[in-house]
Amino acid sequence: MSLIIKNLKLHLKTNGNESSLLERAAKELFVKPEDISLLRAVRMSVDARNKSDIFLNYTVEAQLSKKAEQIALKKGNPNIEAGKEEVKRERVVLSQSSLDKRVVVVGMGPCGLFAAHELAMCGLKPILIDRGKSIDDRQGDVDTYFKTGKLDYESNVMFGEGGAGAFSDGKLTTRIKDSRSREVVSAFSRLSGLEEVGFMAKPHVGTDRLKIAITSLREELVDMGVDVRFSTCLTDIHIKDGKLCAVSLKTADKAEEKIECSACIIAIGQGARDTYTKLFEKGVEMSQKPFAVGVRIEHPREFIDKSQYGAFMNHPRLGAAEYALTGKSGERGVYTFCMCPGGTVIASASQQEQVVTNGMSEHARDAQNSNSAIIVQVDGRDYKSSHPLAGMYYQASLEKEAYIAGGKSGYAPFERVGDFLKKTKPQAHSSVMPTYKPGVVPYDLNALLPDYIANGLRDGIRGFANKIKGFDMYDAALTAVESRSSSPVRINRDENLCSTTIQGLYPAGEGAGYAGGIVSAAVDGMRVAEKVMENL
Repeated sequence: MSLIIKNLKLHLKTNGNESSLLERAAKELFVKPEDISLLRAVRMSVDARNKSDIFLNYTVEAQLSKKAEQIALKKGNPNIEAGKEEVKRERVVLSQSSLDKRVVVVGMGPCGLFAAHELAMCGLKPILIDRGKSIDDRQGDVDTYFKTGKLDYESNVMFGEGGAGAFSDGKLTTRIKDSRSREVVSAFSRLSGLEEVGFMAKPHVGTDRLKIAITSLREELVDMGVDVRFSTCLTDIHIKDGKLCAVSLKTADKAEEKIECSACIIAIGQGARDTYTKLFEKGVEMSQKPFAVGVRIEHPREFIDKSQYGAFMNHPRLGAAEYALTGKSGERGVYTFCMCPGGTVIASASQQEQVVTNGMSEHARDAQNSNSAIIVQVDGRDYKSSHPLAGMYYQASLEKEAYIAGGKSGYAPFERVGDFLKKTKPQAHSSVMPTYKPGVVPYDLNALLPDYIANGLRDGIRGFANKIKGFDMYDAALTAVESRSSSPVRINRDENLCSTTIQGLYPAGEGAGYAGGIVSAAVDGMRVAEKVMENL
């Protein structure tokens, strides 16, 4: 057995460091340091509520002798509790030879990758496809897009190995209470070579290390017998008596191939609008889903760091600072989303004649600016249609308007916060350089965005300035449009996580409307894969 010790505080003003944790833990346990045979951190968070006394709060696990354990537990220290033995999930195990057809997994974002991994762990050898390229080949296409605005429709920030999360901050935080989350975080810690990811309260990998992790995971899948196919798009599904019997796949420069399958997991990203349309036409039940729309805001990283850490900014134990802000504009929620400390704003379109923004950071988070989405809730009242795909059409129309406002060149419409709040003529950037590539064009965002979104953004920025003084700095940069906060569509599924209308078709992940972020998408993929195994 092991013991868990909570609330071990290392104060930065006294230069506390991990080397003192053993002595601190022994003191809490009322034992000698030499009585502890093993000590490891299981959680670490930063407490910056008091800017004059920021500290790191650790939870650690200690292994002791039986006698030392008894001594520690008898003391009744509320910060001490017995460790719980890890209970491994039981898996349904099948052999691929027991099935006459394979399972097909569509999409290589976190959901599809972890779904395929779960199936392989259970003994199957699924076919895993993505319309985009491997992460290495995809990187070149994305770099070209950033430099020239020339988009590869099948290989971009949204499509390809790793999904949209491959070009992000690589956040591994989640609000879901599911034991599988721990498995996902542990996997990324191992695959990325970042041990601290396993115990940080707000773990992040960064786009640079996330790509390493994704490549390693794919190599493991191949070793497990998964048939991984890039540049391969789902073009049709075939249904017999209400049950999926086959899928049609089209690989670049090859003829369309019809593959009989025992099940298909649909783990598409929300950029795959042609796939949504095809599934709807085939009778897959879908429904509208609320989401949120807005802009990216950029401040100097130094400003955000100082606002959050005060005199401790630039402390080597802290790194770039984060924030998460919420507010209201009338009945609509306004909030910051996908904050990227020391990162950049990136172009994230997945079709021609679109401008879409997102945020990205490397593991070091050392870029000049910090950015975040500021988004306003939208729903069916704004779509002006009861059609299940109306939210998707609404989203696409905003992205087309942003493309037109940017001069139809791939440039994004941009405005300084001060000009936006005062509704004055937009000027070129000043002290805060927008990081969006291929470039930005000054534009009146009040004219670009619907009134309820523009008003919500103004209310949000002014309200957030009451929480972070100077958040509404005149020179801060706003870049539009942030429209991919979550899927505007839900592909309906039943209690078996199967499509409500097509047996054997399993919608999963963020694109299907059941996740939001790397970890929750991966967990949903695992859950769906488990159901596939049970049903098979």
